[in-house]
Amino acid sequence: QVQLVESGGGLAQPGGSLRLSCAASGFTFSRSDMSWYLQAPGKERELVATITSNGGYTNYGESVKGRFTISRDNGKNTVYLQMSSLNAEDTAVYYCSARAPVSRFSNAYVRYWGQGTQVTVSS
Repeated sequence: QVQLVESGGGLAQPGGSLRLSCAASGFTFSRSDMSWYLQAPGKERELVATITSNGGYTNYGESVKGRFTISRDNGKNTVYLQMSSLNAEDTAVYYCSARAPVSRFSNAYVRYWGQGTQVTVSS
C-alpha cells in the first residue's frame, strides 16, 4: 500500500542536470519528512538531502551542497531533487525515503523506502 516511486533517473553528461521525482502514496505525505539518499557501488548508503514536512527546513550532504535542491509539493504528494553540475562522483542509485507517522496524532514514526533510480553521469 505504501509506495514511493522514483523517476527521472538515467544518463547525464558531466556538468548536466537531472530532476528526480518521487511520487508518494499510502501514508500521510504532508506530515512526513522526506529525504533522498544515494548508494554508490561498493559504498554505504548516504544522505543526499532532507526536507521537513512543511518544506520549512532543508538539509544537504556536503558533497551535494550548492548543486542539488530538494523540494516538495504536498498537493501532489511528490518530492523532487533538482541535480545540477553533475559529475561522475554523483553516479549512484538514488532512493526516496519517508519518515512517516504511524497513525494520526502518533509520536512514533516509520521509515519507508522507494525502489531506487539509477543516475549515471558519464561522457
